[in-house]
Amino acid sequence: MRVGLFVPCYVDQLRPAVGFAALDLLQAQGLEVVFPAEQTCCGQPLSSSGAAADARVLAERFLRVFAPFDHVVSPSASCVATVTRHYRSLLGSSPELESLEARTAELCSFLVDVLGVDGFRGRFPHRVGLHASCHALRQLRQGRATELAGAAAPDPARRNSASSSPSSDASRRRAGSGASAPASSVARP
Repeated sequence: MRVGLFVPCYVDQLRPAVGFAALDLLQAQGLEVVFPAEQTCCGQPLSSSGAAADARVLAERFLRVFAPFDHVVSPSASCVATVTRHYRSLLGSSPELESLEARTAELCSFLVDVLGVDGFRGRFPHRVGLHASCHALRQLRQGRATELAGAAAPDPARRNSASSSPSSDASRRRAGSGASAPASSVARP
């Protein structure tokens, strides 16, 4: 399976380690992961601020850059929601866009829903926080994907203390309402 890794602009600029962690997780599943060097912002900030014409240019580019992949995966629910739920208002309907929408997933959803990952080996004995973002919960409806990994079965009564790994102590805190290269060739900071 050939996966195009979409690293959001804010991750690239502020927290590149998140992009590399996504790469590591995907490669650990035995996937061929490609980071298309010509990728740019998905256009969400422009679209959200009313600059639809400028966002359309980025949406067209995204559609072209990620067309050759079996799946497009991103560690950003906001960007995935933009592609799968808002590009249609920018680009209109087309078979190419419908295909892209169906093949694009947020990292946790891809691991759980597409690959069937139900846990990870290893131990992380530290308390962690899980931010279930508004886009992930409300637009992508993926609350379960972030809670199931490593759990025997979801317990609705314990949703606020769901653990992503049986050996981690997880706590949940909700905020208010042209060229491609194999990802392994991307230089790490």
